[in-house]
Amino acid sequence: MSENLPADPAPIAKTPADADRSRGILRQLVRNPLGAVALAVLLLLVTAMLLAPLLAPQAPGAASLADAFAGPSSGHPLGMDSAGRDILSRILYGGRNTLGGAVIALGIALLLGVPAGLYAGYYGGRFDSVANWLVNLVMALPAMVVLLASRAILGPNVWVLMVVLGFLSSPSFFRLVRGIVANVRGELYVDAARVSGLSDTRIVARHVLTVVRGPIIIQTALVSGLAIALQAGLEFLGVGSGDSATWGAMLNEAFQNIQRRPILLLWPGLALGLTNAALVLIATALRDSLENRAGQASRRKRTPARTADAVAPEDSAEERAELLSIRSLAVAYPGPEGGDKEVVHEVDLDVRPGEIVGLVGESGSGKTQTAFSVLGIFPEGGRISRGSVLVAGREVVGMPERDHRALRGATVAYIPQEPMSNLDPAFTIGSQLIEPMRHVLGLSRKEAAERAVDLLRTVEIPNPEQVMRRYPHEISGGMAQRVLIAGAMSFDPALLIADEPTTALDVRVQAEVLDLLRRLQQERNLGVLLVTHNLGVVADLCDRVAVMNKGRIVETGTAEQVLHDPQDDYTRTLLDAVLDTAPAREPWQPREARSTTV
Repeated sequence: MSENLPADPAPIAKTPADADRSRGILRQLVRNPLGAVALAVLLLLVTAMLLAPLLAPQAPGAASLADAFAGPSSGHPLGMDSAGRDILSRILYGGRNTLGGAVIALGIALLLGVPAGLYAGYYGGRFDSVANWLVNLVMALPAMVVLLASRAILGPNVWVLMVVLGFLSSPSFFRLVRGIVANVRGELYVDAARVSGLSDTRIVARHVLTVVRGPIIIQTALVSGLAIALQAGLEFLGVGSGDSATWGAMLNEAFQNIQRRPILLLWPGLALGLTNAALVLIATALRDSLENRAGQASRRKRTPARTADAVAPEDSAEERAELLSIRSLAVAYPGPEGGDKEVVHEVDLDVRPGEIVGLVGESGSGKTQTAFSVLGIFPEGGRISRGSVLVAGREVVGMPERDHRALRGATVAYIPQEPMSNLDPAFTIGSQLIEPMRHVLGLSRKEAAERAVDLLRTVEIPNPEQVMRRYPHEISGGMAQRVLIAGAMSFDPALLIADEPTTALDVRVQAEVLDLLRRLQQERNLGVLLVTHNLGVVADLCDRVAVMNKGRIVETGTAEQVLHDPQDDYTRTLLDAVLDTAPAREPWQPREARSTTV
């Protein structure tokens, strides 16, 4: 559906907003209600533990049997335990030991699992096979049994047991990272980075880690919670260091006296629950903040709102087309060496109601990127770096996503290439036409179904009622393209963007689809932006033509002017490449026969 990017994009200087990236992520995290509350709770707990020598009423091991089971007082807000030790002091000092052990286990798991997963997923080969075998072996071991055996061999030191737990937890990070990286390493942007000369280390650091960071953050929270829970469980069973204050040891002591003073279970249990819940909620909010920035960068941060210099100074409102008007458009993507690189430069284009404009050029010339600018559906990292795009008089550069989403479908419709790839194989044709109309137009299911049948009949699909019940694999490619055209027409748009709508079809079906587009354009007074590299389609369908080369429009004019009297060398090169007037080759003959003829 998209094209290869041009080979010679121009670099753009970084914007000041790039320096505020970390602060922007923190602001998004704080704006998330659950994330903000969880962060405040965790910070409060950690701060209290770090300041335990100042906040604790007494040492955690100081005991007074005369004060056993004493209730809350001014000097001891949470009361005393069965040995006359202050509960608040043991909660604060115990948190230090419990969370410190979890940090050790998490650090070892990350150190062993993530680098190994990156290497195995990116390079594969023998290391991948050996590492997978070892990971399967470790994951087959029951963690609690191994920890109990380690305690018997290495002694009752909780820190040593957390080292063992970190080793047992590392396979979860390895398998997660390795699976994601193995899928990512074949992506086109990774291949492009390799071709550009970047080292493997830089490719992994810049392109791969951004994909795995979200899952790693979630897994970190889960492993942290598991480490805290297992450590508390060991202490509860009396396996850990009996002379240290920990939340698990407090649970053990409280359980032994549950009938006499059950409230002793509340405080360590509450500390464990709040800590684990806060970790999970913070990780989820942080993951969402990181992932949302990639999708929202072009709208919130990196795409400038419309300003006075976004439109060419010499243009006036009267000179711009009322349906679609593009001025000084530039599209940029992140560059392999940092900064941004332009793939579309200073594009001016107009489409008027009832007019079909062809956007022509070879693959990688920037045609699809220009269409994406109107639709606001760039691939990850793409953005409008400058310029103006007016759709029905509304500026879409800097437009909020909610407003842009409303504009798509109602005013602007899109027909992609490769129709079978754009239909969900899990749903029938009818359901894929009905649900959007019910959501956008507020129709009942019956009304939407009747409208869908009428649309299929409009695009000349025979037996539309039967087609409604079929799945995409049960129809032909030409019929699938007609279904996509029907879907595009379902909201009566004013502007239709067709991206290579006949590329995947045979010649006869191509002609039928072109006739259908021409009829719909005439009946509904549609403005059509036709993205294509097929000059035959341009000659047959278009009123005006814009020729693109290396991200720039090099020539515009009526179809007759451009095709019969081209002014630019690149346009003439495209026309010379058409084989319609080339003489046919002689029939192939074996070499012996050619020698005899000579």
